[in-house]
Amino acid sequence: MNTKRKIIHIDMDAFYASVEQRDNPELRGKPVAVGHAEKRGVVAAASYEARKFGVRSAMPSQKAIKLCPQLIFIEGRMEVYKSVSRQIHEIFHDYTDLIEPISLDEAFLDVTDNKKGIELAVDIAREIKQRIREELHLVASAGVSYNKFLAKIASDYRKPDGLCTIHPDQAQAFIDHLPIESFWGVGPVTAKKLHLLGVYNGKTLRECSREMLVRQFGKAGNIYYEFARGIDNRPVESVRVRKSIGCEHTLEKDISLKSSVIIELYHVACELTERLKAKDFNGTTLTLKIKFNDFVQITRSLSTRKSLRTLDEILPLAKTLLKEVDYEHHPVRLIGLSVSNPKEDTDEQHVNTPQWIQLKLPFSD
Repeated sequence: MNTKRKIIHIDMDAFYASVEQRDNPELRGKPVAVGHAEKRGVVAAASYEARKFGVRSAMPSQKAIKLCPQLIFIEGRMEVYKSVSRQIHEIFHDYTDLIEPISLDEAFLDVTDNKKGIELAVDIAREIKQRIREELHLVASAGVSYNKFLAKIASDYRKPDGLCTIHPDQAQAFIDHLPIESFWGVGPVTAKKLHLLGVYNGKTLRECSREMLVRQFGKAGNIYYEFARGIDNRPVESVRVRKSIGCEHTLEKDISLKSSVIIELYHVACELTERLKAKDFNGTTLTLKIKFNDFVQITRSLSTRKSLRTLDEILPLAKTLLKEVDYEHHPVRLIGLSVSNPKEDTDEQHVNTPQWIQLKLPFSD
């Protein structure tokens, strides 16, 4: 465990909504949601004024309106958010080129050897936060530690406008008191399963053996075991290789009729093939994502030996995966398809027949 690394996690506070409030003074101090207000809409981002009412990102718009009747919906401006994100990264590059973007509004920075020779990472984080506020008129939270897991936890700890450092000699005590729901990668489903196992915080997680965690959670069990001990050896990767391409459609109304589901699947497959062509991506695993009307979500995957690029290759496999889904008794709200496992990663694997996979991602429920 290398405790000499200096890692910063920067997370913009309510990014999309804050950009809208910055650019439109009439929205400042008011509950704002970026997204669509109609019946099938979803909140993409919520201002802190809206969050006081319980409004959160990914929440159905109608639920958000019930929680906050005075909520103001704004259509998203993705090109503007991308432009602002580039400006933020220009500030980052004044300190280090070891930057790993996680999304438009958050990134890891390795400042162990930084361009300005600043000794303390917390001083760099404080300076970056100040520059974002003065130059872009936005607010960021920052976490500082010796690895990505702890830096991420630290940035969430004192939001909004937070700055938190977790020192190596304080890390274990901090982790022991951390609620299991706050662990990176533990969502509601995993948290519920851990509760049933008697795990409620970092201390009780650390008391679990690696064997038991792997048995219960697969590969993610190894991650939980190490996180409980403050271990995360993943480097900050300034160049991230694309591992998948996908698309999904939230439907105007829930559907359960077979012909309707097949038609929607066809449209998603067509969009996916266009994206694969545009990005010149070659993958060998197709994943079907279904979200039902009660918001329960499942995935089904199938791997092949050949690259999946065309509609003729993808649609039959998608229909095969769909046969594993009971949508006639559970109306469908969302359909998604993605292609993963880049061809170059699987060329050396001798895959003679299709392989069925029940997808389990370490960082999603």
